[in-house]
Amino acid sequence: MFSKEELLRHYETMVKIRKFELEAQRARDSEEILGNVHLYVGEEAVATGVCACLKKTDYIESTHRGHGHTIAKGADLKPMMAELYGKVTGCCRGKGGSQHVADFSIGMLGANGIVGGGFGLAVGAALAARFQGSDAVAVVFFGDGASNRGTFHESANMAAAWHLPVIFVCENNGIACSTDHATGGQQAVLDLSKRAVGYDMASYVVNGNDFFAVQAAMERLVKRARNGEGNRCGFLECQTHRALGHNVKDAQPYRDPQAAIARLHADDPIQNYERRCLAEGWLEQSDFDAVQARVDDMVEEARRFAVESPYPDPSELYTDIYD
Repeated sequence: MFSKEELLRHYETMVKIRKFELEAQRARDSEEILGNVHLYVGEEAVATGVCACLKKTDYIESTHRGHGHTIAKGADLKPMMAELYGKVTGCCRGKGGSQHVADFSIGMLGANGIVGGGFGLAVGAALAARFQGSDAVAVVFFGDGASNRGTFHESANMAAAWHLPVIFVCENNGIACSTDHATGGQQAVLDLSKRAVGYDMASYVVNGNDFFAVQAAMERLVKRARNGEGNRCGFLECQTHRALGHNVKDAQPYRDPQAAIARLHADDPIQNYERRCLAEGWLEQSDFDAVQARVDDMVEEARRFAVESPYPDPSELYTDIYD
């Protein structure tokens, strides 16, 4: 059972993700920031439920849709927003942008513009933890489309064969960019968790819009990965939905955008969390209102910090590049 403090913290994480993303959308639409921005609206319970089970010393690898994962792992909103604006105060000193946000200080090894690009990095992090004698767990987030990439199967095989503590978290929203996977046209197996069987992994399928379901399954997988014997890998399939386009400029000709928004309103992970907490008597509406107001201030502070921060000096163009 969660304490009131824990319940409020997890709620705040989901609200921070939502409000950060909506502000990023506004800034991109107004061209205050440039480049592709892929928003995590509608999937907040996945990142929050997963990272609620992790330590600061654990590792996560993300996707091009990485803001939510980064926030859930504990990143400060100000350098994150500054990174989107390309400012020197950003978490990557303005050189990564939206698709490559990273914060090594909290174990967030980076968002990745390459679909399926995080699998091998997560396996490498787990292997490094073993050599260092650490109990760290590595988690890699990926979408249903990325599960078809060879990098998934190669990494899953290596992690399983070497008994590495890697947890593969599939955010199955049924749409890989603009390809509807529900038809089966892109893969023969629609139940993606079945792929874990081939690598002898423990696996769970959960409602990705229910924080409590995600957290409970992830907690079991983390315990096995951190302390288990033999194959310590795990596979968590979170069935969720992407409420907005693939990126902020996506007109979504492959689906009805209004229907996607309506689906979010009917099964919003944040509202689901509120309803559960109210029904159980764990929290009151005033608790939620206070968090919402506090996060509004945090996001506005992050926006102001980003706008007022300087751009990198041109002399830093080749700084941080390895020969």
